[in-house]
Amino acid sequence: MVSLVLVSHSKQLAEGVRELAQQMTQGRVKIAVAGGTSDGRLGTDATVIQAAIEDVRGAEGVLVLVDLGSAVLSTQMAIEQLADGEGRVLLSEAPFVEGAVIAAVEASIEKDLDDVAAAAAGAAQMVKIPV
Repeated sequence: MVSLVLVSHSKQLAEGVRELAQQMTQGRVKIAVAGGTSDGRLGTDATVIQAAIEDVRGAEGVLVLVDLGSAVLSTQMAIEQLADGEGRVLLSEAPFVEGAVIAAVEASIEKDLDDVAAAAAGAAQMVKIPV
């Protein structure tokens, strides 16, 4: 099953999004969080992100979702530092909350990494309030 990593500048935000996604999937999907820096401040840390990816990485792959633009740089550094191993790691452009929930639901029904990533990215087109 595809796993997820949630990268946020805030540990509490990442944990909250994980809680929501796990409730939607009854905890069937492995979801790691990389929130804040290693010393507990707001921000992102490539070593924390790398450890989160390695914690849930498996043959089916990992989709990484980020909250703000600067988290992308830290995540890219983390991905570059990963040892060769099983399972691809993809960085998603999806909205953080909506994308994480949709990705978790898709992963929970055994979709492959490309399908999970596409569904999460599709969250950017969701209409919340019809006009």
